[in-house]
Amino acid sequence: MTEAEQDAETQNGAGKLKRRQYEAELAKLSVEIVKLQEWVKREGKKVCIVFEGRDGAGKGGVIRALTERVSPRVFKIIALPAPTEREKSQMHIQRFVTHLPAAGEVMIFDRSWYNRAGVERVMGFCTKEQTEQFLNLTPAFEKLMVQSGIYLLKYWLEVSPEEQTRRLEQRITDGRKIWKLSEMDLKSYSRWYDYSRARDAMFAATDTPWAPWYAANSDNKKRMRLNVIKHLLAHIPYEDVERKKVELPERQKPEGYKEPDYPFRWVEEAF
Repeated sequence: MTEAEQDAETQNGAGKLKRRQYEAELAKLSVEIVKLQEWVKREGKKVCIVFEGRDGAGKGGVIRALTERVSPRVFKIIALPAPTEREKSQMHIQRFVTHLPAAGEVMIFDRSWYNRAGVERVMGFCTKEQTEQFLNLTPAFEKLMVQSGIYLLKYWLEVSPEEQTRRLEQRITDGRKIWKLSEMDLKSYSRWYDYSRARDAMFAATDTPWAPWYAANSDNKKRMRLNVIKHLLAHIPYEDVERKKVELPERQKPEGYKEPDYPFRWVEEAF
């Protein structure tokens, strides 16, 4: 990270969070995430986590921080592409229902059914009536989720216009990030206040006692990741699963085996 990027990370935060400090805190939280994973597996629990926010808000970063030390068989990331023509003819929620968690699963939505309240509304991909219907029906749908035993957590990552501009401009010049900048992102960028109105309407209709929205300031990405993960862990009543002490078994004897004189095609050691 360049000095300019580090300076930008401190905006709207409580001062610079050094990488070593960040990694130490994340390591401690990762231990707890693993405990959550083992509890979910043992008890057959179901967890659904939704991340929403404008382009550049940091959804991908917090999801990576959350999942880098756990099994992809338990923590599954759902990032659906644009709907097909067939999916467009279905109920909006239909293609998301198949990805809701079964016992022993944590499903993480990098954007979700709330596309209808956000990008689809702002970019005109659905009608006003479809948006209103979605906002009216979603609280009942989410109540069914919760009543079925799903732990549902919804996070809105709030980024300032200045920080969003900096991040999107960085994508233009960074070959590692250019793939993140689509034509749709550019169109969306110009409609800041349309998205603000859409966010406000979404909160007003779907911020319920059984499925509340939690907002996190994401201008300082490192602090946001730690805060969100800590909050998430505090809102799921997981327990530490006792494990047997692990000892490596004795390795078998060679019993005459010799390494073959084979011309392996070794990868060049350039580093």
